[in-house]
Amino acid sequence: MLEMIFGNKKISTELPAFVMGIVNATPDSFYDKSRGGLEQALKLVEEGAHIIDIGGESTRPGFTPVSEDEEIERVIPLLIELKKRTDAVISIDTRKTSVIKEALKNGADIINNVSEFTDQELSLCKEAGVSIVLMHHTKGFSDDILEYLKNQADRCLKAGIQKEKIIIDPGIGFGKSFEENIDAIKNTGKLCATGFAVLMALSRKSSIGQMTGREVCERLAGTLAADLISVQKGAKIIRVHDVSQAIDTLKVMKFIQ
Repeated sequence: MLEMIFGNKKISTELPAFVMGIVNATPDSFYDKSRGGLEQALKLVEEGAHIIDIGGESTRPGFTPVSEDEEIERVIPLLIELKKRTDAVISIDTRKTSVIKEALKNGADIINNVSEFTDQELSLCKEAGVSIVLMHHTKGFSDDILEYLKNQADRCLKAGIQKEKIIIDPGIGFGKSFEENIDAIKNTGKLCATGFAVLMALSRKSSIGQMTGREVCERLAGTLAADLISVQKGAKIIRVHDVSQAIDTLKVMKFIQ
């Protein structure tokens, strides 16, 4: 039995890892089938997602930034409606302080920041009691990633955030070369050895495409393989577009690992 605390919710699963389903409330995310709103979120919950990660601004290469107001308009009504209809853990994927404030005000369980939390943002998250995802967001091999995330986690601990509410993510695809992405995936175990929960966000990314020679719409098998290897190395959360297929993979792993 795997148990974790996300915000003020303690949840468990018989699977080897928790599944975070992606909902992009955007018109320009790199995988179009992840775009949507309440219907998409509820579909992923029905498929078995433990966590729903809502983003209102694409972070794909060459993305177009959106204003604070527009991002709030995209994600907060969805957060509010989703909380009315499900007990799933809800994560808000944002880099903006104003969006973090609104998300906390409306009951988000996790803040997933692909940038770097400011001291003010850490204080807000500590007061709200939410979990946070720290991500390495630039180039670097596994040792660079490890050093950065350990330093950021130490910042969080000093800010009063409990260790069990700190999640670390090597940031596959964010500013990294193919070789750096591969090295990071291979060395997932180094991150897991820190004692912090590790989230792997590999779903349909360009590194999967480079390994398989497949376009985005054809990268499911490669994603499932990479996720399985990451979980075998100790990752506790996988962030995916394809929830039901990820869960089937984890069910098989449960029986034969």
